[in-house]
Amino acid sequence: MALSVLNRKEKEKVIRRLLIQAPPGEFVNAFDDLCLLIRDEKLMHHQGECAGHQHCQKYSVPLCIDGNPVLLSHHNVMGNYRFFDYQTKLSFKFDLLQNQLKDIQSHGIIRNEAEYLRTVVLCALKLYVNDHYPMGNCNVLRKTIKHKEFLIACIEDHNYGSGGCWNGLWKSKWIFQVNPFLTQVTGRIFVQAHFFRCVNLHIEISKDLKESLEIVNQAQLALNFARLVEEQENKFQAAVLEELQELSNEALRKILRRDLPVTRTLIDWQRILSDLNLVMYPKLGYVIYSRSVLCNWII
Repeated sequence: MALSVLNRKEKEKVIRRLLIQAPPGEFVNAFDDLCLLIRDEKLMHHQGECAGHQHCQKYSVPLCIDGNPVLLSHHNVMGNYRFFDYQTKLSFKFDLLQNQLKDIQSHGIIRNEAEYLRTVVLCALKLYVNDHYPMGNCNVLRKTIKHKEFLIACIEDHNYGSGGCWNGLWKSKWIFQVNPFLTQVTGRIFVQAHFFRCVNLHIEISKDLKESLEIVNQAQLALNFARLVEEQENKFQAAVLEELQELSNEALRKILRRDLPVTRTLIDWQRILSDLNLVMYPKLGYVIYSRSVLCNWII
């Protein structure tokens, strides 16, 4: 159905749905493309603000405030499109389309045992993230639910636009209650990639986890928590790489017109061509012969 025959409410619903579906790192591109189709600046601005707020929460959009990394999520939403950051003690609005902070306000927080533990856990998590992620960000939040204190640790790293043909996001969230002796950590790891050269391919992989964590003191809890996150994320990464390798092998078999051996070894094409007295430009990767593509994979 053409957008011209929809009423205003139906248009708002369609626009918001399309913007929310935008992959991480591509929200502004999707918004600009829709503006060319809709040609209603006021309508697009309002829907862009609403959908942008949801996009920030969904994909843990990172910011930097006074040199401190901040990750946006539904856990630090205050209402009226505002976010709150425990580290800087500031609340603010964020305009995703303009990549700009707005209406920044200072807030006080209660300095209790949970706040001190949050700070210690954040320090341990930063050490892990700095050691394992090229440009990773992390944050630890506090939340009180039915008079019980919870800590929420968020990790994010991404690669948007640097390759020219793909965008990728890795994020994880870990929640545990502040208990005297033993607590259960609930985690979720999420990976999304979008390839858009020659093919439009979306990949989403996630895993939910539950682990128990012994509490001795604040310092030991922070170290044990960081080790637990490292262990689980390493296992997840290894499993993802294995699954993708199997997927690529299966896809390779379907693409080729006839079965060819995949030896996963480096073939010295120069020596072979020299023996045949042929001349070949030094390009390693694909050789086309008799309308079949021989893929030389180097692992």
